[in-house]
Amino acid sequence: MNKKRVLSGTRATGKLHLGNYLGAVKGYIALSEDPEYETFYMVADLHSVNTPYYPKDFPKKVRSVVLDYLGAGLDPEKCTIFIQSHVPQHIQLFYLLSTQVSVARMQHLPTYKEKVKQYPKDVNMALLNYPVLMASDILIYKADAVPVGVDQLPHLEVAREVARKMNEKYGTDFPEPEQFKTDGEYVPSLTGEGKMSKSVEGSYITLVDSLETIKSRLASTPTDSGKGDIKEGLFFSQESMKEASVPEDLVPSNGVGSLMKFVELFQGKEKRKEYESQYEGEGVRYGDLKNELSEAIYKHLEPIQERRKKFEDDPKLVEEILQGGAQKARKVAEKTVTEVKAAMGLI
Repeated sequence: MNKKRVLSGTRATGKLHLGNYLGAVKGYIALSEDPEYETFYMVADLHSVNTPYYPKDFPKKVRSVVLDYLGAGLDPEKCTIFIQSHVPQHIQLFYLLSTQVSVARMQHLPTYKEKVKQYPKDVNMALLNYPVLMASDILIYKADAVPVGVDQLPHLEVAREVARKMNEKYGTDFPEPEQFKTDGEYVPSLTGEGKMSKSVEGSYITLVDSLETIKSRLASTPTDSGKGDIKEGLFFSQESMKEASVPEDLVPSNGVGSLMKFVELFQGKEKRKEYESQYEGEGVRYGDLKNELSEAIYKHLEPIQERRKKFEDDPKLVEEILQGGAQKARKVAEKTVTEVKAAMGLI
């Protein structure tokens, strides 16, 4: 049986948070457990140097993502785990694919415009070319599915466009990759504005946070009086929806909306309905809600933290996993690059 291939990755910006886990890594695990799929998961270190970073801290951040992968439950016996820069063929294919993409197409992407605003003094070519390198990451393994959140869909569409152009122009056989969705594909910020992000302080909960840290982070989430019309207190605003380019029911306009989303993810939809009923009745006690939610989140993270600690205490094993993963990934990647070079008349 020919297995469908999957490729995805996470930027090396430090410890993973709940948004990374629910929006991506849980999907990674589900696919790696499915015998129909062959899965490749990388730490996207090359994608992490197109914005300001500290070189001395960088190796530790890369390794931290690897540990979070393993702690979360990715099994190196069932999937290929590697570091992006350890497979140089990604860069080789990136250059070849870049011949099929216009500068204007890249400049019009919402994610590029967002980064230009965020780093006005660091607008570099790597930032502009981010989606083409992402296309290379995906297409080099001829991936059929990519577990990404809705914010990455514009980039996934670039990969699909590039695949079509290469196939039509050079007769290559790239599949047009599809999004693989998870239940937590959009995870809100604790601040109630936008999605959870490591670049926004007070926005996130990491996979290694203690119960007390989780309580402290949730304590700062803004709330309202706890009583009133549900459409006013728990409504998801059109403005936020438009800004994030995601469905209305996934984007909270305030901290209460964020809390309700987390209640649904970690305590279930029935618990959310219970709080919504209280909101329109006797009122919600947010202190109690946050404490119960903190316990539920920590209960979910505790086994992840225990597994992570075992790998952290065995760096030799982690290095063996990474070397083996890179070797397997390079074998597949080299075959694709050779095919593309031949199709383009380079060999």
